[in-house]
Amino acid sequence: MEKEVFPFYSVNLRREMPVHVYGHAGKPILFIPCQNGRPWDFEDFGMARILAPWIESGRCRVWAVYTVDAESWSDQEGEPGQRIRRHEDWISYLVRELAPEILARSEGASGIMSFGCSLGAGHALNLYLRFPELFDRCLALSGMYHASYFFGDYMDPLVYENSPADYMAHFPAGHPYIALYNRNRAVVCTGQGPWEEPWSTRTLEQRFRELDIRVWVDFWGWDVSHDWPWWHKQAAYFLPYLLEERKETQ
Repeated sequence: MEKEVFPFYSVNLRREMPVHVYGHAGKPILFIPCQNGRPWDFEDFGMARILAPWIESGRCRVWAVYTVDAESWSDQEGEPGQRIRRHEDWISYLVRELAPEILARSEGASGIMSFGCSLGAGHALNLYLRFPELFDRCLALSGMYHASYFFGDYMDPLVYENSPADYMAHFPAGHPYIALYNRNRAVVCTGQGPWEEPWSTRTLEQRFRELDIRVWVDFWGWDVSHDWPWWHKQAAYFLPYLLEERKETQ
């Protein structure tokens, strides 16, 4: 498959943020690595191999990015307000800087798919829910969707805006985003085995049902652990639905 390292300087983050790009055409996918991960994790942990049939055939093109988790979600000794502001700088980099570049280089694409596993899934779903005009697909595997996992009891407006389990709990019925969500497609999947934390997924599933938001929420078995071999299987299973190659089976 074609691969390039795309140099990119972020004004919001005030640093170089090179992106690893896999493929030549198709639906743009923004791949967000696991906690403290790097762009090449997409390849090193085998996900590029799993998605190769779709990438090589031009059905999707993957843009794998850096996070600033080490300065935000993972920095348990840091001041919480500063940590979440750093994360919001990263959100601004993705939404206002990188996403327009991705779309400009993706002929015919009307939106971007956000994709991540573990903490990357939390970031991916947050982007999908906050910016449905921009992110029209989402694949979130084994995510944690409540900021308390990393910020404990601390809460301010920015933490709230980046905690899907919190803001969806107060999301108003009839909000115009609901029509956008139902026009788009998202999959939220978690296992129930070792190292998985499915409770925040269950919280979101209940709220999606209350608001009549169509998201495919799927719970895999008690043997399904929080690890790459299962994420490989899940990605291969759900990607055809998100690329509109088959319908939801529920």
